[in-house]
Amino acid sequence: MKHEDVWRAIDTLAAENGLSASGLAKRSGLDATTFNPSKRRMPDGRNRWPSTESVAKVLDATGASLESFTSLVSGARALTSSAAGRSTSRRVPLIGLAQAGGEGYFDDGGYPVGGSWDEVSLPEIADPNAYALEISGESMEPVFRDGDLVIVSPSAPIRRGDRVVVRTEGGQVMAKQLARRSARRVELKSLNPEHSDYSFDLTDVTWMHRIVWASQ
Repeated sequence: MKHEDVWRAIDTLAAENGLSASGLAKRSGLDATTFNPSKRRMPDGRNRWPSTESVAKVLDATGASLESFTSLVSGARALTSSAAGRSTSRRVPLIGLAQAGGEGYFDDGGYPVGGSWDEVSLPEIADPNAYALEISGESMEPVFRDGDLVIVSPSAPIRRGDRVVVRTEGGQVMAKQLARRSARRVELKSLNPEHSDYSFDLTDVTWMHRIVWASQ
């Protein structure tokens, strides 16, 4: 278990509940600064770990199970359907990944618009602008397979290693893993080694949203 993995899991729970790290701390009955990045290191540079009490309060405040939190610590980037079983149902807009590159499905900010979307009932996600995509192709196997449904959150924070949906200025929409993001470029990884990776100038990327749930 690594220090950064535990903090990433806490950040992920915050994002899935539509909260900042400070907002999660307050909801959990803790001081608002408890989970701030500045509190994750000692003054001498040593790692500061969240206490078991604070983790227990976070799980209670979010309704997450210890099992789902452990999966996030172990490297899961999105809740599976079993881990999200605690959530209530919500109808979200749905289209196929192959359709997503067409005109009229997203506004300039990458939010779903128009009347051509279907709907699907999936676990509740705090982001009111969340939408669902049906994966097509094999580039993300074995994590996401052709026909899997994923929920995408435009408001969730994105970090290196997260699985994301990206739309380019050319209208191409793809599900990939964020390998690296610099001030000028974005590098995207296909999990299936038989498929190519991609690299774009930031100016060529219209938007990038994080996958927060998968129907595996």
